[in-house]
Amino acid sequence: MKFIHTADWHLGKLVHGKYMTEDQEIVLNQFAELVAEEKPDAIVIAGDLYDRSVPPTEAVELLDKVLYRLNVELQTPIVAISGNHDSAERLSFGSSWYRNNKFYLTGKLSKDFSPVHINGVNFYLIPYAEPGVVRQLLDDDSIHSHQEAMRAIIDQIEKTMNHNEPNVFVGHAFVLGGQTSDSERTLSVGGSGCVGADLFAPFSYTALGHLHSPDAIRHNTVKYSGSLLKYSFSEASQKKSISIIEMNDNGEFEHRYRSLAPKLDMREIEGHLEELLDPSFYEKQKCDDYLKVTLLDEGALIDPINKLRQVYENVLHLERKIAVTDMKKKLSFTVEKDERKSELELFEQFYKEMTTAEFSSEKRDVMATVIEKVHKEEGA
Repeated sequence: MKFIHTADWHLGKLVHGKYMTEDQEIVLNQFAELVAEEKPDAIVIAGDLYDRSVPPTEAVELLDKVLYRLNVELQTPIVAISGNHDSAERLSFGSSWYRNNKFYLTGKLSKDFSPVHINGVNFYLIPYAEPGVVRQLLDDDSIHSHQEAMRAIIDQIEKTMNHNEPNVFVGHAFVLGGQTSDSERTLSVGGSGCVGADLFAPFSYTALGHLHSPDAIRHNTVKYSGSLLKYSFSEASQKKSISIIEMNDNGEFEHRYRSLAPKLDMREIEGHLEELLDPSFYEKQKCDDYLKVTLLDEGALIDPINKLRQVYENVLHLERKIAVTDMKKKLSFTVEKDERKSELELFEQFYKEMTTAEFSSEKRDVMATVIEKVHKEEGA
């Protein structure tokens, strides 16, 4: 049995003021072509189809078009759940008649933990739910964390699980030890939002959504597919992909990755403004990529972002390296009063503690002149 594991589409995503819908449509068209080529027995979408509970119209239309192509035109069964970004109620609409075309979408958690059976594999669809929802649903006052909620759900599943067949868990969770990025919403404060990978031991394969890197955790059977696109600059070095799982009757499987090629990459570059605007540098760059630019210049710069956008049209974030470093140093700065030091020496100490720039002899001369002028004015 072959199935494709994907998640975290985040349709309608806004990144630094830029809607990603056009970019999402490009990779989803590639995804549909890949499905037509691979001819899987099922597609698994492990949550966060949308980026928000009330998605923009364009995102809704794109999801409708993509799912129709995959499920109706390509006749591929789909099993999908809601994630923490989705509205469970909105995604639950129409689920009763979707099943007639082998489209199994579970938006809201219910007491019915029976699996979807496709080609000899049992898929258990467990949408994202807060511990309080699980506590009320199962009438279990001992549930207060995601770990306790997930354990209770899996205990319910195991009561009727057929261990003689392959069983796949489809969920949306933060597994303890997983690597996060800036575009993932925190599930809860502290460690109460985490679940242990050992909970999923009864399953042949656990298809998860939420963390955006396919390498978020290293585990033999518990896997994240990662997001389709990069949604923050903390993901710039990640290699996005979808997972293809070919599973035997005994639950053993082979796992391989297929990459999708976005129209525009999300990258980081740094350098001095003059260097970045030099044709010998930017002619070697893909200048329309989404960029975070870190400038190494000291001192004042006149309108650097608009100068950069004349060459790099999609600069989404601009920062000064010296400012970032200085801010880190300010957090640990403590003032020490030393009456034995001169005003110039005290200023030099302050300068070095507040910046990473060199206190050159030219700066020393300027400051000495300023201090002398102040002394004269005070004397007058």
